[in-house]
Amino acid sequence: MYKTILPCEVGVKTVLPAVKAIMARSIVEKHGLNEKQTADLLGLSQSAVSRYVGRERGNLLNIEGTTEVIALIDQMVTHLIKQPDNKTELLKLFCQTCTAIREKGLMCTHCQKQMPQEWAEKCFFCRE
Repeated sequence: MYKTILPCEVGVKTVLPAVKAIMARSIVEKHGLNEKQTADLLGLSQSAVSRYVGRERGNLLNIEGTTEVIALIDQMVTHLIKQPDNKTELLKLFCQTCTAIREKGLMCTHCQKQMPQEWAEKCFFCRE
């Protein structure tokens, strides 16, 4: 029996923490909010923000060198700061970010570790 692993399941464990880490660092370092303000904005605890900012959390996926992904995350941060109550646009941007990460194959290594080998060798879902 094969366990079906969906890219979204892997994304929750790898993409979401990586994006939150970059967002937290950006809000603190570029926009000058403190960790408590950042936590409130992101719906996180102050200690979680501290771990993201200190690079102790959100490091499973390296997306910081990907220009397209960083541009989308910057849009999310700007939107969150300017219109924190408009969650619909934020969700759309997050889905675009996750799609960009998948299409670039940045998540494949993590996903393939959880798939049976014969599936992993034939899987091109993210890059189709």
